Amino acid sequence: MAEDDTQTAAPQTTGATGPNGAAQTQKAPNMQVLGQFIRDMSFENVAAQKGQTMEGSPDINVQVGLDARKRQQENQYEVATKLTITAKKKGADDAIFVMELDYAGVFAIQNVPENQLHPYLLIECPRMLFPFLRRIVSDVTRDGGFPPLNLENIDFVTLYRNEIARRAQAQQAAPTAQA
Repeated sequence: MAEDDTQTAAPQTTGATGPNGAAQTQKAPNMQVLGQFIRDMSFENVAAQKGQTMEGSPDINVQVGLDARKRQQENQYEVATKLTITAKKKGADDAIFVMELDYAGVFAIQNVPENQLHPYLLIECPRMLFPFLRRIVSDVTRDGGFPPLNLENIDFVTLYRNEIARRAQAQQAAPTAQA
């Protein structure tokens, strides 16, 4: 059975009226996943290298980075989710394992207004890739000799808002630092 990674929706009426009083229709956003791939991945089993065994449940730290760029083809974008996962023994500084994963997807996106494209790329596209990314993390940690790590859902909306707020704060602080 083949999977279809395409999301489509019928045109929707916005409720706005044009100059002649007729209702205008605006097509719903359309996203098609053209491809997805691992750009870079590493898994380091630090505990095995040091001859240690894992006892109990470790502290897991997951750092997420997002990146998007336009491709040369019209309406195509590459969106990458970068994870750095570090597991440590509770109360210790030594890592048990470290995993870095740079997972990307190529998307064809249509009917998204220019002012909404940036949040769409950094929220909706990573959301579409997340189940595949989660599976890779689970498989690699299991194959690395640990219980499979099943990542909790990532709130990409909150990540996006926090990054926008951080950038605004950095811009405000920049002129002050130069003075």
